[in-house]
Amino acid sequence: MATGAQVCSLYKRILVLHRFLPLHLRALGDDYVKDEFRRHKNASPDEVKSFMKEWDNYKDTLQSQILDSVRDKNGSVKIGVDLPEEKLKDFQDEQIGQLYELLLESAKSKNQFNIQEDNK
Repeated sequence: MATGAQVCSLYKRILVLHRFLPLHLRALGDDYVKDEFRRHKNASPDEVKSFMKEWDNYKDTLQSQILDSVRDKNGSVKIGVDLPEEKLKDFQDEQIGQLYELLLESAKSKNQFNIQEDNK
């Protein structure tokens, strides 16, 4: 079972990694992570185990991709991974709906977030 400290540490690490994303993706990602962690605050132990495993995989993948993008001088490293069809079969209807909403949000223009980059 994950302790509160482990959940908090994972949550904070993901938000730190999001700082390396383009601003519009960071805003979307931060909102999504905050919402997901908040909604699973009172989840059952089995749900927490699965939740932590998936978010830990996300953290590891994102961290690896960010490190690859820093090493790649052309900036051609892709952020994200394709979702295998067999994973979709395990999703509940509510999760499919959330995934679709995330797809729609990610496809919107980055201008919708009204984010201004620092000129430092």
